[in-house]
Amino acid sequence: MTDRSEKCPLCGKPTDSAHTPFCSRGCKDRDLLNWLGDAYRVPGPAAHDNPLDTGSEPPL
Repeated sequence: MTDRSEKCPLCGKPTDSAHTPFCSRGCKDRDLLNWLGDAYRVPGPAAHDNPLDTGSEPPL
């Protein structure tokens, strides 16, 4: 079933309730690959390579 009032955020086609908010499994999978491949980023300062590294040795 298609909801004609909503459009797929990737291609602009009408959404399909089985794949909301996307129009198809293809667009849904493409969006996931964009997230996994760092195509989407949240703006902000650069993160450290190891955020748990405090620069000191752990207690024994």
